[in-house]
Amino acid sequence: MALHFERSEFDARRDRLLIEMAEKKLDAVLLFAQESMYWLTGYDTFGFCFFQCLVVKADGSMVLLTRSADLRQARHTSTIENIVLWTDRQGANPAIDLRNLLNDLDLLGARIGVEYDTHGLTAYNGRRLDEQLQTFGQIADASGIVGRLRLFKSPAEIAKAEKAANLSDDALDAALPLIKQGGDEGLILAAMQGAVFAGGGDYPANEYIIGSGADALLCRYKAGRRKLTKNDQLTLEWAGVFHHYHAPMMRTVLTGKVSKRHQELFDASRAALLAVEKAMTPGNTFGDVFDAHARTLEAHNLTKHRLNACGYSVGARFTPSWMDMPMFYQGNPEPIAPNMTLFAHMIIMDSETETAMTLGRTYLTTESAPKPLSRHDLDLIVQ
Repeated sequence: MALHFERSEFDARRDRLLIEMAEKKLDAVLLFAQESMYWLTGYDTFGFCFFQCLVVKADGSMVLLTRSADLRQARHTSTIENIVLWTDRQGANPAIDLRNLLNDLDLLGARIGVEYDTHGLTAYNGRRLDEQLQTFGQIADASGIVGRLRLFKSPAEIAKAEKAANLSDDALDAALPLIKQGGDEGLILAAMQGAVFAGGGDYPANEYIIGSGADALLCRYKAGRRKLTKNDQLTLEWAGVFHHYHAPMMRTVLTGKVSKRHQELFDASRAALLAVEKAMTPGNTFGDVFDAHARTLEAHNLTKHRLNACGYSVGARFTPSWMDMPMFYQGNPEPIAPNMTLFAHMIIMDSETETAMTLGRTYLTTESAPKPLSRHDLDLIVQ
């Protein structure tokens, strides 16, 4: 089997889930998020773009309902022993197959939690699921159960995150020699992703963000490439990935001369990130971290140029996004606790002057100050 953790690690995760289920009086949970299945069993696939479900009963037994294309995938990458297939055919409704499976598992009339809040369960399939279960048992939304368990990383997971962070640094090291006048964005991307692959890493859960010139103000990937000019700005957001564990970084790199506005925005972003680090300690909340970011940028008269979130939890994630919950935004009451891997990003986009500045890295929370997982400093990079 291609397992990336010891069996004892998966057993401990299962036991944590069973405790949560008992507290919520759930007889079973239906997991649709791929990251939940991966965390619980090691199951590794992109087949969640189709209907599939991992049923976990209160006694710890598990059954995977999936397609034939993922049968061997599940056998090879996971601890799952009981796999049931639904058949691709015209007019197929796998929600009926799931209801029949639940009936075979003696769950008729049971209290069943459903992981609704995931890309692994489309609205279309969610409606079909509800139609089949509305009279089957007592259905509860169990969306956040596994997600919150994944927030706290084990020592083995922290080792994956640290390896991912090393790959993030390697990607930046590979990019820097290519960031210069005439530098090609395509070659920069190739060097960054190539460094991750060469280091034993994986594809990221979403595309790297790259944009220069006016495109440096964008916070999402877009198609199209350009070459850098003499005095240019290049925004990069990328992640080293190891066994699906992500460690994102973000930088705006300059070529040529540093404009007064770029320097102002960099000074503000660095001050804000340091304020966020100071707030990223037990006793504070995710909302407190955001407030530290917001206060600092307000003091620099940049409130209208910032975003309404400044980071989020990261870990093992699948397409379409490496972003995990919880996020740093106003009023988020989730407490900061040790053994979280958190990405903090300062993003300042001044559309009036078309000036961009970003600065971000991944941290491991501790009993006191957070530990940056990157070996790179926070200095402004000018090529």
